[in-house]
Amino acid sequence: MTTGDVLWRPSDERIRDAGITRYRAWLKETRSLYFGSYDELWEWSTTDIEQFWESIWQFGGVMAHSPYQQVLAERKMPGARWFEGATLNYAEHALAHGIDPERRALPAIIARSETRGRTEVSWEDLRQQVGSLSATLRSLGLQTGDRAVAYMPNIPETVAAMLAVTSLGGIWSCTAPDMGAVGVLDRFRQIAPRVLFAVDGYRYGGREFDRREIVAKLVEQLPSLEAVIFLPYLNADAALTLAPDQRDVALVSYVDAVADSQDPVFTPLPFSHPLWIVYSSGTTGMPKPIVHGHGGVVIQTFKAGLLHADAKPGDRAFWFSSTNWIMWNSTVNGLINGVTILLFDGNPAYPDISTLWRFAEQERATSFGTSPAYIALCIKDGINPAKEFDLAALRSVGCTGSPLSEEGYRWVYSHVKRDVRLGCISGGTDPGACFLTTCSILPVYAGEMQCRELGVATHAFNDDGQSVIDEVGELVVTQPMPSMPLFFWGDDDGSRYFGSYFETYPGVWCHGDWLRLIQRPESITGIIYGRSDSTINRHGIRMGTSEIYRVVEEFDEVLDALVVDLEYLQKESYMALFIVVRDPTFIIEANPRGPAPDGSVAGQASRHGVAASADATGVSAGLRTKLCNSIRSELSARHVPDGVFAIPSVPRTLSGKKLEIPVKKILLGMDVQKAVNRDSMSNPESIDWFIAFAAARNNNS
Repeated sequence: MTTGDVLWRPSDERIRDAGITRYRAWLKETRSLYFGSYDELWEWSTTDIEQFWESIWQFGGVMAHSPYQQVLAERKMPGARWFEGATLNYAEHALAHGIDPERRALPAIIARSETRGRTEVSWEDLRQQVGSLSATLRSLGLQTGDRAVAYMPNIPETVAAMLAVTSLGGIWSCTAPDMGAVGVLDRFRQIAPRVLFAVDGYRYGGREFDRREIVAKLVEQLPSLEAVIFLPYLNADAALTLAPDQRDVALVSYVDAVADSQDPVFTPLPFSHPLWIVYSSGTTGMPKPIVHGHGGVVIQTFKAGLLHADAKPGDRAFWFSSTNWIMWNSTVNGLINGVTILLFDGNPAYPDISTLWRFAEQERATSFGTSPAYIALCIKDGINPAKEFDLAALRSVGCTGSPLSEEGYRWVYSHVKRDVRLGCISGGTDPGACFLTTCSILPVYAGEMQCRELGVATHAFNDDGQSVIDEVGELVVTQPMPSMPLFFWGDDDGSRYFGSYFETYPGVWCHGDWLRLIQRPESITGIIYGRSDSTINRHGIRMGTSEIYRVVEEFDEVLDALVVDLEYLQKESYMALFIVVRDPTFIIEANPRGPAPDGSVAGQASRHGVAASADATGVSAGLRTKLCNSIRSELSARHVPDGVFAIPSVPRTLSGKKLEIPVKKILLGMDVQKAVNRDSMSNPESIDWFIAFAAARNNNS
């Protein structure tokens, strides 16, 4: 990688108008605090954390119904208690800009979809829709602390539903309708929802997908449900039919639910009252139901929006996302800062790869958020948005989901806009904040994220648990912050929460990413090198291997399975599914050649059942198709592996645990002796297959 290349420096005007510049001036005026550099400010924000977060409360203008007694009761992780005594409501903050008479008629949401074209919702209309839905939910018996879930796409009605639920103190959770029943039920069963919002279907890439059968299955298998609010989205005349034994579940049309227009009423809630449940999968068990709180999300949104994103009323912010992803929540959070949010539901490459750039031009987007995968598609397709579209309003481009390559950085500045802040960020679902983020007073270096986020004590730890610079280490956070999860739903003793983040370094959040921090003249920048654990990260959606195992291992033909995602910086993501087939002749038939007489890599690969070509995987085409189709329908298209291979056996520890991380390290080219300890294995010979596979794969690449 070329290092040290500056691709963009902010102008004096950009620095002067930046939100962080206003904040630094405010600190100097109100608290006599002066910081000469970004890193000095970051150091203060992550050491004097009580004073920092209190300053964000005041600078952002948190609307509290009752005051807090102290900022932080206990400085520890887990277990920090923030702003106890304060009461507030997330939805009230999100809709506050609709009270202003000069802004009521302005758009709060502008949406486009393949299904119904363009939709615009004013601040006043959004408030009235939320008020109507809130009244309907009250009439259905939804109370503070009850869960309401949605099987809904990225459309204005989903935003209104979330705000209505949370305005009452209900707890929101959502999945997109492209997810199959198994994936949805794995999430929603854990939280026992009382209300379900659902659509009949959607259109993607010009194809129609009717999801009413899955909705009916959800109602059937979620016994806690008492009501369904149904939106005919794909077909205006669509109806939902429930089974006879489900007639005690109230079925309400969305149109009727919003018919009685009225102002919303907001329930004052404790700072740490649960707001929503999002999901980030571990390697075993069900997806983790992560609970974030009203106050934490509100104060984090003020900080990230005002200081890092320069958000202000009138901005038009777009981030391509589905409702499965925390970036959807983050997009909706923009309402808190008065931003008009731009929503898109459909295939970003339909009818062509320029669809999103065309949307940005037509709606005069001031920020454009996407993924490295989309940028890579734009590069391969050879488009030039700078020449093809008027992007004069565009001030920033955001990117997250996986590391963006240096080529991707350069393409943005050569093919999108020269004077734009490229904000690659890393964080998301688990912490509710960014570890590495963007800032308008700092330059952009090729391949590097601009800075560590204020208030987030991000470090790279070496094997000895020491913070290091310019070395790849474990990404950790050493101080608590208000946005961190309150708990995992159903994790009554907190053991699952503790084991997910704090088992490696007690009292320190360990995220499971490889991180390198780099000292630059203006600030410390950072590079994420992919996952250091076995969690799969596909297009920004993290999932657990256990989700795939539950589907794959139901097949009679499959005795065992192992899946790894070979995501790593500068390399194309590749997810491989390895299966032990019931009939061992699969391996012999797929690899008829014996070991090479000279013991070459080709011979070793053949001996261990390594595919000599893409078609010689040891898995019949029919079985591959069955497995992939089942994964696609039961989970989602994102879960479908890039390759399926037959193996003699799954490497396991003496206690029977699958060795996903050592296999991943071997396939990424790490030293075998450092990647795995054969003495700790119950079947040490099984690792030889993967050593040969890695050698063959590297020779062919």
